[in-house]
Amino acid sequence: MSDPAVRVDTTSQVPPYEQIRAQLAALILTGWLAEGERLPTVRQLAADLNLAPGTVARAYRELEAAELIRTRRGAGTRVAALPSEPHALDTDQLATLARDFTSAARALGADTEDILTAVRDALDPGPASPGTTADGR
Repeated sequence: MSDPAVRVDTTSQVPPYEQIRAQLAALILTGWLAEGERLPTVRQLAADLNLAPGTVARAYRELEAAELIRTRRGAGTRVAALPSEPHALDTDQLATLARDFTSAARALGADTEDILTAVRDALDPGPASPGTTADGR
Protein backbone atom coordinates (compact mmCIF):
# COMPACT_ATOMS: atom_id res chain seq x y z
CA MET A 1 0.00 0.00 0.00
CA SER A 2 1.79 3.11 -1.18
CA ASP A 3 -0.73 5.87 -1.92
CA PRO A 4 -3.21 7.01 -0.72
CA ALA A 5 -2.14 7.27 2.91
CA VAL A 6 -4.29 6.71 5.95
CA ARG A 7 -4.42 9.65 8.33
CA VAL A 8 -5.61 9.89 11.91
CA ASP A 9 -6.83 13.06 13.58
CA THR A 10 -6.11 12.59 17.27
CA THR A 11 -8.27 15.64 18.09
CA SER A 12 -11.34 14.06 16.46
CA GLN A 13 -14.17 12.59 18.52
CA VAL A 14 -13.98 9.54 16.23
CA PRO A 15 -11.69 6.94 17.84
CA PRO A 16 -8.42 6.35 15.95
CA TYR A 17 -9.20 2.67 15.24
CA GLU A 18 -12.51 3.73 13.66
CA GLN A 19 -10.80 6.36 11.51
CA ILE A 20 -8.36 3.72 10.25
CA ARG A 21 -11.12 1.16 9.66
CA ALA A 22 -13.36 3.65 7.86
CA GLN A 23 -10.59 4.99 5.62
CA LEU A 24 -9.31 1.53 4.67
CA ALA A 25 -12.86 0.26 4.07
CA ALA A 26 -13.56 3.22 1.81
CA LEU A 27 -10.30 2.67 -0.11
CA ILE A 28 -11.13 -1.00 -0.59
CA LEU A 29 -14.78 -0.52 -1.53
CA THR A 30 -13.96 2.22 -4.05
CA GLY A 31 -11.19 0.19 -5.66
CA TRP A 32 -8.26 2.38 -4.59
CA LEU A 33 -6.90 -0.72 -2.88
CA ALA A 34 -7.16 -3.71 -5.21
CA GLU A 35 -7.78 -7.34 -4.38
CA GLY A 36 -4.59 -9.00 -3.19
CA GLU A 37 -2.84 -5.73 -2.40
CA ARG A 38 -0.75 -6.07 0.73
CA LEU A 39 -1.44 -3.79 3.66
CA PRO A 40 1.28 -2.67 6.08
CA THR A 41 1.83 -4.84 9.13
CA VAL A 42 0.05 -3.77 12.30
CA ARG A 43 3.36 -2.66 13.79
CA GLN A 44 4.41 -0.75 10.69
CA LEU A 45 1.12 1.15 10.33
CA ALA A 46 1.07 1.86 14.08
CA ALA A 47 4.60 3.27 13.86
CA ASP A 48 3.71 5.32 10.76
CA LEU A 49 0.68 6.81 12.53
CA ASN A 50 2.38 7.10 15.93
CA LEU A 51 -0.30 4.93 17.53
CA ALA A 52 -0.33 1.84 19.73
CA PRO A 53 -0.28 -1.44 17.76
CA GLY A 54 -3.50 -2.50 19.52
CA THR A 55 -5.32 0.41 17.88
CA VAL A 56 -4.35 -0.71 14.39
CA ALA A 57 -4.97 -4.37 15.29
CA ARG A 58 -8.53 -3.52 16.28
CA ALA A 59 -9.15 -1.76 12.96
CA TYR A 60 -7.72 -4.76 11.08
CA ARG A 61 -9.88 -7.20 13.11
CA GLU A 62 -13.01 -5.24 12.22
CA LEU A 63 -12.03 -5.13 8.54
CA GLU A 64 -11.42 -8.86 8.63
CA ALA A 65 -14.81 -9.45 10.28
CA ALA A 66 -16.37 -7.42 7.45
CA GLU A 67 -14.48 -9.70 4.99
CA LEU A 68 -12.68 -6.75 3.41
CA ILE A 69 -9.21 -8.05 4.28
CA ARG A 70 -7.66 -11.40 5.10
CA THR A 71 -4.60 -12.17 7.17
CA ARG A 72 -2.52 -15.28 6.73
CA ARG A 73 0.59 -16.17 8.67
CA GLY A 74 3.57 -15.68 6.41
CA ALA A 75 1.55 -13.95 3.68
CA GLY A 76 0.59 -10.83 5.62
CA THR A 77 -2.62 -8.88 5.44
CA ARG A 78 -4.14 -8.43 2.01
CA VAL A 79 -7.27 -6.93 0.48
CA ALA A 80 -9.92 -9.62 0.05
CA ALA A 81 -11.94 -10.23 -3.09
CA LEU A 82 -15.18 -8.27 -3.21
CA PRO A 83 -18.34 -10.04 -4.35
CA SER A 84 -18.51 -9.87 -8.14
CA GLU A 85 -22.27 -10.05 -8.55
CA PRO A 86 -24.59 -7.29 -7.43
CA HIS A 87 -27.09 -8.27 -4.81
CA ALA A 88 -30.23 -6.88 -3.25
CA LEU A 89 -29.89 -3.67 -1.29
CA ASP A 90 -28.61 -4.40 2.19
CA THR A 91 -29.71 -1.44 4.30
CA ASP A 92 -27.33 -2.42 7.11
CA GLN A 93 -24.41 -2.40 4.69
CA LEU A 94 -25.58 0.91 3.25
CA ALA A 95 -25.66 2.38 6.76
CA THR A 96 -22.15 1.03 7.39
CA LEU A 97 -20.88 2.59 4.16
CA ALA A 98 -22.47 5.90 5.12
CA ARG A 99 -20.80 5.75 8.54
CA ASP A 100 -17.48 4.82 6.91
CA PHE A 101 -17.69 7.75 4.51
CA THR A 102 -18.74 10.14 7.26
CA SER A 103 -15.92 9.01 9.55
CA ALA A 104 -13.33 9.32 6.79
CA ALA A 105 -14.68 12.74 5.79
CA ARG A 106 -14.61 13.96 9.38
CA ALA A 107 -11.03 12.66 9.72
CA LEU A 108 -10.20 14.94 6.79
CA GLY A 109 -11.76 17.88 8.65
CA ALA A 110 -15.10 18.03 6.83
CA ASP A 111 -18.13 19.34 8.67
CA THR A 112 -21.72 18.24 8.12
CA GLU A 113 -22.35 20.71 5.27
CA ASP A 114 -19.13 19.65 3.50
CA ILE A 115 -20.19 16.01 3.74
CA LEU A 116 -23.72 16.67 2.48
CA THR A 117 -22.34 18.74 -0.42
CA ALA A 118 -19.93 15.93 -1.36
CA VAL A 119 -22.78 13.39 -1.36
CA ARG A 120 -25.02 15.65 -3.44
CA ASP A 121 -22.17 16.24 -5.91
CA ALA A 122 -21.53 12.48 -6.14
CA LEU A 123 -25.22 11.82 -6.83
CA ASP A 124 -25.39 14.53 -9.49
CA PRO A 125 -25.03 12.94 -12.95
CA GLY A 126 -22.49 15.58 -13.97
CA PRO A 127 -21.54 19.19 -13.61
CA ALA A 128 -23.74 21.62 -15.49
CA SER A 129 -21.81 24.16 -17.45
CA PRO A 130 -22.48 27.82 -16.64
CA GLY A 131 -25.61 29.12 -18.29
CA THR A 132 -27.25 25.73 -18.71
CA THR A 133 -30.21 24.31 -16.90
CA ALA A 134 -30.54 20.87 -15.37
CA ASP A 135 -32.06 19.54 -18.62
CA GLY A 136 -28.97 20.65 -20.58
CA ARG A 137 -30.40 23.79 -22.28
